[in-house]
Amino acid sequence: MNDDLKAAVIEQCRKMEIPLIGVAKTERWENPPFRPWMPEDFYPQSIFPGARSVIVIGLPIHLPVIETTPSIYYHELYRTVNTLLDQYTYRLASFLNDRGHPSVFVPRDGYGNIEVLQKNPVAFFSHRHAAFLAGLGTFGVNNTILTPQYGPRVRFASVLTTAELPPDPIFPESLCTRCMLCVHSCPVGALDELDYPEGLTDSAACAANSARLASRHISPCGICIRVCPVGEDRRHYSRNAATDDPRYRRAREHVQKYGGL
Repeated sequence: MNDDLKAAVIEQCRKMEIPLIGVAKTERWENPPFRPWMPEDFYPQSIFPGARSVIVIGLPIHLPVIETTPSIYYHELYRTVNTLLDQYTYRLASFLNDRGHPSVFVPRDGYGNIEVLQKNPVAFFSHRHAAFLAGLGTFGVNNTILTPQYGPRVRFASVLTTAELPPDPIFPESLCTRCMLCVHSCPVGALDELDYPEGLTDSAACAANSARLASRHISPCGICIRVCPVGEDRRHYSRNAATDDPRYRRAREHVQKYGGL
C-alpha cells in the first residue's frame, strides 16, 4: 500500500478545495456488502483493466439553492458542479499518470442526455456505489448516498487507478432516518418505503419527469434530496427540513418565476 501517494492525492484535493474524498479497493466490487449487486461488466476493473483502487470525490449542492428546485438556480448549480467534478477528476488522474500510475477519470454521468437515459436508464459506472465502498456515506430510501456532512446533497465522480492505495473503511451504520419525506414528496411516486437495494427508484417515471423539466430548462428535479433531513449542512444554514420559513418561501417563489418556462 502506498501511504505517501495517498497523502499526496489528499493534498491535491485540499488544494482544489474538494471537501470529500475516499478510496476503495477494486476487490470490494468482487465481494459486495449486500445483494443484489451489479453485473461484473460494471466493476471498475472491467472498465479499466489493471485498476487496483478507486478514488471518489464529492462536491456539495448548497442547500439554499436546491431548496428552490425545480428552478434555473438549481439547474445552473448542477451544471457547475458537474463541470468541476470532471475537471478535478481529470486533474487527479493526470497527477497520478505523471507519477507513473496509469489512471483515468470517469465522467460524472456517463450518458448523453435525458432522452438516452429514458431509453437505457443505466450509466456504465456507478459513482454512488463507488462512494459507498469508499466510505463516504450510506444508501438512503431515496436510493442516493447520504453523507454526514451534506446528507444526499452531494455529487460524486471517480478516478480509476492502477496505484494500490490504502482504502478507507466502509461507513459503519446507516445514516437514513427512514422519515419517508423523500417517498411522500416525490412528484411522480418513483420511490417506495423499502431500503436499498430491496427498494429501487422507478427509473422510467423519474426520467420522464426529468425530461419534462428539461423541456422547461429547469431540470433536474432533486426534490428527494432537497427534503432529506440528514446532513450537517442543515445546521450550518439553520434550516430544518420540516420548517417552511415565510422568508425562504418568498425567496423560493421569486426564483421559480424566472429563467425557465
